[in-house]
Amino acid sequence: MFETVIGLEVHVQLNTKTKLFCSCPTSFNHKQNTNTCPTCLALPGALPVLNKEVMHKSIMLGTAIDATINKTSYFDRKSYFYPDSPSAYQITQLYTPVVEHGKLQIDFEDKTQKNIRINRAHIEADAGKNIHDGEISKVDLNRAGTPLLEIVSEPDMRSAEEAILYLKKLHAIIRYLDIGDANMQEGSFRVDVNVSIRPYGDEKLYTRVEVKNINSFKFIQKAIEIEVRRQSEAWEDGIYEDEICQETRLYDQEKDETRSMRGKEEAADYRYFPEPDLLKAVVTDEMLAIYSQIPELLDAKRERFIKEYGMNEYNAGVITATVEMAHFFEMMMSEEGVSAKTATSLLTVELQGRLKGELSLANSPVDAKKLGFLAKRIDDKTISGKAAKDVLDKLMEEDLEVDGVIDALGLKQVTDTGAIEAMCQEIIDANPEKVEQYKGGKEKLLGFFVGQVMKASKGTANPQAVNEILISKLS
Repeated sequence: MFETVIGLEVHVQLNTKTKLFCSCPTSFNHKQNTNTCPTCLALPGALPVLNKEVMHKSIMLGTAIDATINKTSYFDRKSYFYPDSPSAYQITQLYTPVVEHGKLQIDFEDKTQKNIRINRAHIEADAGKNIHDGEISKVDLNRAGTPLLEIVSEPDMRSAEEAILYLKKLHAIIRYLDIGDANMQEGSFRVDVNVSIRPYGDEKLYTRVEVKNINSFKFIQKAIEIEVRRQSEAWEDGIYEDEICQETRLYDQEKDETRSMRGKEEAADYRYFPEPDLLKAVVTDEMLAIYSQIPELLDAKRERFIKEYGMNEYNAGVITATVEMAHFFEMMMSEEGVSAKTATSLLTVELQGRLKGELSLANSPVDAKKLGFLAKRIDDKTISGKAAKDVLDKLMEEDLEVDGVIDALGLKQVTDTGAIEAMCQEIIDANPEKVEQYKGGKEKLLGFFVGQVMKASKGTANPQAVNEILISKLS
């Protein structure tokens, strides 16, 4: 049997307004090659100037992963020749990055935890974009020079499950810090997976294969599983050394396979050397004090929700899994008189179940304040939980007030015990055989009587009052 060894390299596109070394905007929705300048285009005589905000966001990330922030870091040139790199080199950080030696804790379903070591997070400039149109290839340099933060883990993960837990946690941290939108489909959170295997008990690191630029958690998991199977079969067949070499592979989602792309380069192949056009990047104590201030992250928020709102660990984990969900929930809870239990159910089950297609929490027709008010109307017994679903359906269609919809649909809950008692008695009188069966020991028939009363009241009778009155009368 074999042990899987996985290391991950994640490229995060930072959400600065301007590029890494010039003042060109970081917007890609404009006409091709319009957001460029002599620095982006690597014209002779153009000199780079470091964007201070990139250092700010890098230090925030370093603080979040409990890493060392190097007060002095340096930039290096990485030489390679591609059409989307007009300079024929990339400015990056090889020898002394801004962030080193961090860690990220992942949580398993059985409540155990594991720390994944992070070797470094270094700053580098992105390349442009190749556009292939039939037999013609074009190059758009609007993206050239966009700031990236490459986060490199140690090979500490032992399964696809651990890799996905790590990536989802890192993705959430990026969003909580608001240093990037981390949109995998648009390429602002790009993942390279390094996979190798070894016999259990062996501490040696064998040949690693890199699977590059996978754009979803689902495909990352599949690519790892396919590569582990491929390497394991080669080992068992006695052809490991012939078949498995250090290379870069692509994941083909249509064929569900990995395919060789090119041999994996070593550092010497890139001919790294210190960047001559940039000074060292110095972080002062004052900068460190300001830049290391970060918002409450998901682990701390989860623990606070458990203590403050009395939530169980599962619900608190679901609510805090994304910053959008956590902020939406807190806005709901700002409505006086709302219970966390009702708010959680409305948000995670009812609203989320209705957000399909292009709809998300960010553009939901029902905002957090309105959903919070609907939760309040459930908790103060104005309407039942069932009726709230009908109200929410209407709110998703039209921008209306909650109370107006309740009145228009006639859903206000009947709490008058006299009226409810009369309805209960009417149902009992109409079903003498079932009354005898209930009194004879078939207590499950209580559900039948409750259902008939709720039907008669068109769902407006208070369910708790109905239950209590029926039990009293049937006894």
